Amino acid sequence: MSAAPPPPDVVTGAPALRRRIVVRGVVQGVGFRPYLYGLATELALVGHVTNTPEGVVAEVEGAAGAVTRFCDRIAAQAPPLARVESVHHEEVPATGGDAFTILASRTEGPARTLVSPDTATCADCLAELADPADRRHRHPFVNCTHCGPRFTIVTGLPYDRAHTTMSGFPMCADCAREYADPADRRFHAQPVACPNCGPRLRLVRADGDELSGDGMDPVGRARALLARGAILAVKGLGGYHLACDAANGTAVDLLRRRKARGDKPFAVMARSVDDVRALVRMGPEERSLLEDAARPIVLLRRRPGAAAGGAYAEAVAPGSPDLGVMLPYTPLHHLLLGLPGDPEGPRLLVMTSGNVSGEPIVTDDTEALERLAHLADAWLTHDRAIHVPCDDSVVRVCDGEPLVLRRSRGYAPLPLTLPLPVGPALAVGGDLKNVFCLGAGVRAWLSAHIGDMDDLGTQHAFAHAVGQLESITGVQPERLAADRHPGYRSARWADRNAAGRPVVRVQHHHAHVAAAMAEHGLDGSRPVIGVAFDGTGHGDDGAVWGGEFLLADYDGFTRFGALADVPLPGGDAAVRRPYRMALSHLRAAGLARAADLPCTAACPADELRVLEQQLERNLNCVPTSSMGRLFDAVSSLAGVCHHSGYEAQAAVELEGAALRAPAGDTVAYAFALRPERGAVGRGVVDRDTVRADPAPVLAAIVDDLRAGAGPERIAARFHRAVAGLVHRICVRARERHGLDTVALTGGVFANTLLSSACSTALRADGFTVLRHRRVPPGDGGLALGQLMVASRARTTD
Repeated sequence: MSAAPPPPDVVTGAPALRRRIVVRGVVQGVGFRPYLYGLATELALVGHVTNTPEGVVAEVEGAAGAVTRFCDRIAAQAPPLARVESVHHEEVPATGGDAFTILASRTEGPARTLVSPDTATCADCLAELADPADRRHRHPFVNCTHCGPRFTIVTGLPYDRAHTTMSGFPMCADCAREYADPADRRFHAQPVACPNCGPRLRLVRADGDELSGDGMDPVGRARALLARGAILAVKGLGGYHLACDAANGTAVDLLRRRKARGDKPFAVMARSVDDVRALVRMGPEERSLLEDAARPIVLLRRRPGAAAGGAYAEAVAPGSPDLGVMLPYTPLHHLLLGLPGDPEGPRLLVMTSGNVSGEPIVTDDTEALERLAHLADAWLTHDRAIHVPCDDSVVRVCDGEPLVLRRSRGYAPLPLTLPLPVGPALAVGGDLKNVFCLGAGVRAWLSAHIGDMDDLGTQHAFAHAVGQLESITGVQPERLAADRHPGYRSARWADRNAAGRPVVRVQHHHAHVAAAMAEHGLDGSRPVIGVAFDGTGHGDDGAVWGGEFLLADYDGFTRFGALADVPLPGGDAAVRRPYRMALSHLRAAGLARAADLPCTAACPADELRVLEQQLERNLNCVPTSSMGRLFDAVSSLAGVCHHSGYEAQAAVELEGAALRAPAGDTVAYAFALRPERGAVGRGVVDRDTVRADPAPVLAAIVDDLRAGAGPERIAARFHRAVAGLVHRICVRARERHGLDTVALTGGVFANTLLSSACSTALRADGFTVLRHRRVPPGDGGLALGQLMVASRARTTD
């Protein structure tokens, strides 16, 4: 396509100026070339523009002032989905010409451009979807340059249709005309399609046969099935969902049983924010996140005692103080929830990942029929392949700021900017909620959410995702980074695939602190006080750490403080049964496990006898300083949660109990601080190391229980105790070492009640507080910290 502008600078007769411009960032598949075409035409410039593996490359020629204005406006007026990282331009010899032309993409050279995340359907496409006069009326795959699939369909660079899973769908004449017209909203929109040439939707049974013959289209039949209580496997952007009517308690319970999900909350998809107002509290920040083009799941505080909706909100998220809500982000979702004028159907749908518990999300159609056969009643599927699995992202708001808990669809693969350049490296992350990270220069690419690495399918998905991200980023890692835990499958993968490259082992909690530092742009020239609270992390002394106060930079750390060690009886058994941790903590505190205590009553008599012998003889009892396990113990001791069916259930329900505490109660329990000599971190001894002993906290809880205090008061007082502990130890670190920046990190700080209390107390006392926003505080952010620490390592650990 070309346009013929008038001759340049005919008034002054000044010689034409020509510049070569390279624009890097998310500039392919977002309408950047037609944007530059329009800009050049407006300024009467000649030249050309093309996509290359390094970005968008243009040459413009004309009046010097017009060329300068062109360069100045590139980033300032870029298309809505574009993210311009840099604009480099240099003068080149003038060659003349009579038009500005969009050239075919060039494929030679290493990949250095960025791929856009998948983006929710835009307002223009939604209008077409609902318009009976439009040729894309009710087309489940309507999209344009400003919306639709991107990352999940990319098979190579540059981002052209031939390098996507749309390559097998030849465009019809109408779509081809739109695709080739720079003035059209669909100019070079690679997934462009219509009912004549696009993917086909089908509703099938487990045997693969299509459900038809009732006069309805596949979506109409699917809505009817959902309304009757069926469970559907629905193919989305990054994988299959399992869907049912959220208002149908029988269907929700059936899905919960089939998926062996226990009490783990489901997320729901609502047609609009109005459909969940009665169920949740929603401020402007939450609404903004819900309606953002990324369309994450947003955790919203449930309204207490919401009438009709409260009943099924409890069925969807039993025991949780939050309800995960997302809005439709594909045309198919909008059709499932119903367009204006459609017959009445479910207004809220449970939408949970289409997988067997512990396995990666299903993306392949044949696998979906096999692996989801015992879960779904029917499959709403289509023939556009998903190249990259991508789960839904999860975010919440803490003190008015977003907090990403799972960074996946809508955010991946956008890179983060690093405070220091790193050599090409791959950090493989942890084993739970695995996310890996590729880094080179000042960019770091976090992968989409992979999952838990104890499943062989997840390990295969991990390997595939590494290869795919390396291919689209052009990063060829020269070193690898992994956790120090000797049994981590991610670390073993790094060892097996090192191929002579060094593998740097990074301590788990040091990586958490480094991730917070990197996210906030700290260069590491001055250490921070890192408060790293989680459930499990391999400690340098062989214990299970998780309640850590580290003085850390990227080069190393000193363990300044920690929770006192208690036995972890039976490893995973103690995690699944919080009453075991409660009984272990009581024993360590010198408190009797009296029969009137909820945790004692929850433990079967036979198990209690064995547990006492186990603790007495220290059999299979690794010591732990984990704050996550202390939350479990208090949850059971207070009578809130004795069995944990999903990660952090006991802590989540303890937070929920604290939120229900009487507003007038301000009592706080208090830990005892005891000095300890000889604690080490990377060979460094800090003689001022302190241990936080929870014995006084536990004794106060026992007294409160016997005085009739309810679990809500106890939960709130415990949260205040932990916030007070954080403040006290950070003050001590400041007095001893002059540090005044605190990083709050680790999965425990997904608890916004605790995070807010800690931050408020610290900031009131003059500390600078770093909290995660764009990178998860839990293990989903671990790889970023591994990358930064490994970049400073001189030898293989």
